[in-house]
This record gives sequence, C-alpha cells and structure tokens, in this order.
Amino acid sequence: MLKIFWTVIITSLFIAPRVVYSAERRLIFLGDSITEGYNLSKEDAYPFLIESILHQEGFKNIKSINAGISGSTTASGLSRFKWYLKEKPEVLILALGANDGLRGLDAKKTKQHLKDVITEAKKNNIKVLLVGMKMPPNYGIRFTKDFENIFVDLAREEKVEFVPFLLEGVATEKRYNLADGIHPNAEGQKILAQSILKYLRPMLKQPSR
Repeated sequence: MLKIFWTVIITSLFIAPRVVYSAERRLIFLGDSITEGYNLSKEDAYPFLIESILHQEGFKNIKSINAGISGSTTASGLSRFKWYLKEKPEVLILALGANDGLRGLDAKKTKQHLKDVITEAKKNNIKVLLVGMKMPPNYGIRFTKDFENIFVDLAREEKVEFVPFLLEGVATEKRYNLADGIHPNAEGQKILAQSILKYLRPMLKQPSR
C-alpha cells in the first residue's frame, strides 16, 4: 500500500508541471476591419501572424482570438468584450477607435467607451494593451490632436501598456495597403504584427494577475 502511495506521488510530480504549462493562454484582439483583416484571409491578419510568430519563439500555448469586425466603433466595444469573457483571456489587445475618428464622432464619448472596456478587463484580471490610432491631417489640426490624445491620455490615466500608432510605417504607404488606401494588405499586416509584438512580448513574460 505504501509503495502504491509513493508511486502516485512521484508520478504526480512529473505530470503536474506539464498540465500547468500546456494551459492555453488566450489573447483577444478587439478591433475593427484592420484587425479583422479586411479582404484578406484570416491567416494574413495580424492576430494570426502574432500567434504564429509567438509559437516559433517558444510560446507554444498562445491562442489568438480575432474579435475584429468591419465598421465597428468603440460604442459596441464593451458588449462585444463581455461576450468574449467566456474565453478567459489573459491579455486584451484593444484596437478600436478608427471608425469613430473617420466618422467624426465625439472624442469624449470615444474615450469613455474605451475606458469602459479597460475597466471591465481590469475587473476580470485581464492585462490590457491599448493600441493607438491617428487621423489623417485633412480632418483638421484640432480634431486630429484631440483624437490622438484619447489614447495617450487613457494609457497614462489607466496605467496600461500602449502601442502609440497601429499603422506606424503602413499608413499612406501604397505598397503596404489595398487599393482603397485605408486597409493594410498582407505585407502591411506583417508590419502591424511586429509593431504590436514589441509591446506584447514583455507582457507575456510577466506573471498573470
């Protein structure tokens, strides 16, 4: 009987670590058409690319969930995020706001909508990576500055990790965009993936809250 007891204990010591480290670590990418990968295959969208790169780098248990929907604004962000809570994500990559800006929506409301999502994430012990967006200069100096500051101010006030501009190195670059000049092509999505990974990698190396 004693022999059986020690056999179980020793076996558990070897098995338990494997169970812990094989647990899936989910990343929710809450965004719009850019995140969805407009007119591209799901494998070409940056959430999938990030998962593939992380797997190659040794983060074998990472699972990216693409929650991008074309045309979506920050107004639907909280309800959409709550629906994904069942996935028990470790990190939320919050990349909403572009459509708010393009439609000239109230910057204060956009900020509040994003803050509501961040608050919900914190309440559920989910790390947040806020992804910033900027508007083209033809929207006027005042509006473009106010819009950019939404993300800068939120990141500082809420003390969350922050990507200053999702389309850095891609916006206005014809070779990295589809014919519409707005949505990144497959090559552009690769740049987006690397931009986000720069800030995401350190977060994944931190212990879960």
